[in-house]
Amino acid sequence: MSTTIRSIKSLVPLLDRVLVQRIKAQAKTQSGIYLPESSVKELNEAKVLAVGPGGIDKEGKRVPMGVAAGDRVLIPQYGGSPVKVGEEEYQLFRDSEILAKINE
Repeated sequence: MSTTIRSIKSLVPLLDRVLVQRIKAQAKTQSGIYLPESSVKELNEAKVLAVGPGGIDKEGKRVPMGVAAGDRVLIPQYGGSPVKVGEEEYQLFRDSEILAKINE
């Protein structure tokens, strides 16, 4: 059974989930040399597209999220739940699985 999602904006994470899209590695060096696809690796860097409202602790209080939409984050190489919308690929992680927030 497959689900068709028409737009990524219609996907709203629940609880402490974070929807991210990996940032693609550059296929061209700073000096202008194009790299073959086999040598370009996936980056562990992603952009946060949407976040859930936060988990609930033992006392029933909402735990605030550590990241917000628009943040750049460091994510694990493996893990997360893949979501495909058209040709684009996204991933859902728990807030606690996000490794770091990248401040510019």
